[in-house]
Amino acid sequence: MAQVEKIGPASLTFSKAAQAAGLSAASLVQRFATRDAMAEAVLLHAWDKLDAATAAADAEAPVNPAGAIGLLLRLSPGETAGCDVTDGLLLLREDIRNPVLAARGAAWGACLAKAVGRRLTGSAADAERLGWQMASVWQGAIIWWAFRRNGESATMIRAALEDWCRSVGVPSARPLIAANPDTRPDQGIA
Repeated sequence: MAQVEKIGPASLTFSKAAQAAGLSAASLVQRFATRDAMAEAVLLHAWDKLDAATAAADAEAPVNPAGAIGLLLRLSPGETAGCDVTDGLLLLREDIRNPVLAARGAAWGACLAKAVGRRLTGSAADAERLGWQMASVWQGAIIWWAFRRNGESATMIRAALEDWCRSVGVPSARPLIAANPDTRPDQGIA
């Protein structure tokens, strides 16, 4: 994967992949048949890793707005965001062009939006909408931080997410279910 991030999927060759993997190019040709199939396999493996990281973050984050922010920060690239964003654009291009990879991206986005949204409100209809919005703000915050480098990435991304929560009326530090035991979970945040 490091080789693909470095040179981009379009520049990946059997020879370059073989050097990175410590295998012969002939072995890779035999396994994948085409360069495109090899690149797709590498990128599907990356999606598998992202799915696993998302599931782990979802399982461990508290079910409240602060948990939504924590989940997204856990998936953020950290201080390497500037490099990761530029390298990621090469991968994103391939993910969008390839229907199999695009479907994986769409499925991951839906899973992420659901995980984030259920931490923001008890309303299923609002959860999906808010989850997609917050995921979009998160991605935008990563990109704009990479351009501006105006502080530590996690601090700036957290600030953008907390600001978005305030702007849509979601208190970013209050739990989803109020302390009152008579409050039903489907009532959302008071």
